[in-house]
Amino acid sequence: MKRVEGKVAVVTGGAMGLGEAAAHMLAREGAKLVVTDVKGETAERVAESICAAGGEAIHLEHDVSDEAAWERVMAATLDRFGKLDVLVNNAGVGWGGAPEEETLERWRRLMSINLDGVFLGTKHAILAMKRKAEPGGSIINLSSIEGLVGDPNLGAYNASKGGVRLYTKSVALYCAKAGLGIRVNSVHPGYIWTPMVEHYLSEAGDLEEGRKALDAMHPIGHVGEPDDIAYGILYLASDEAKFVTGAELVIDGGYTAQ
Repeated sequence: MKRVEGKVAVVTGGAMGLGEAAAHMLAREGAKLVVTDVKGETAERVAESICAAGGEAIHLEHDVSDEAAWERVMAATLDRFGKLDVLVNNAGVGWGGAPEEETLERWRRLMSINLDGVFLGTKHAILAMKRKAEPGGSIINLSSIEGLVGDPNLGAYNASKGGVRLYTKSVALYCAKAGLGIRVNSVHPGYIWTPMVEHYLSEAGDLEEGRKALDAMHPIGHVGEPDDIAYGILYLASDEAKFVTGAELVIDGGYTAQ
C-alpha cells in the first residue's frame, strides 16, 4: 500500500530511534522525506538508505531550538519538493534528577528542544502549508506517556511533554476553526527501546536489569519497538486520519491504563 503517496514530510530528530523509524516507514508508504537532525552526518545516512531502497529523501543539519534553522529547513523543503504535507516534530532530549538539584540552565536547554522546537516547527509548518494550492496537512507532535502522568525524577521532561500535549490541542482548534485544513495531533509513546532509552538506563545503572524493570512496568510485558510508534505516525500522516485532530494517540503497552 502507498498510504502517503505523493506527500512531502519533514521528520526532525530523524537520525535515529523513533525519527529514523518514522522516516523509513513514511518513505516506504510513498512520501518524499526531509530528514533533519542536529547530527547531520547521521541524518545523511538515513536519507541515503531511503534513496537506496527506491525512495526520495534529502537530509539537513538542524537545531530545532533555532528559528533561523527552521526557516532554512522550510525553504529547502519547498525549493526541493514544492510543498509540505506532513511535519513530524520528533526531536527531543531527556534527562532526570531531583528538582532541588536541577539547574536553570539544564531546564532551559531541555525546554528549548522539547517544547520550543515543537512551537517553532508548528509555526513554520503552518506557514508553509498555507502556501499550497490546496492548503492542508498533518502536524504530528511527539509527546510521551510522561506528558500524561508524572514521574518523581523527570520533572523537566514531564513539563516539556505536558506542554506539547496541550499546545497541540490549542493549535488543532485554531487550525480547525480557521478552516486551514491542517490537522494537529500528539503521539504518546511508552518506553521504546531506542538509543535514548538505552543511554538513560546505562547512566542509571545496570542496562540489563534496567531493561527488565522497564519491561515489567508495561502490562503487555515488554517495552515497545520504534516501528510501534512509526505505524501510529503513519496513520496520522495519512488521509485515513482525516477526521482526527487535537487527539492523543497513546501507544504504551498499557502503561497509562494502570
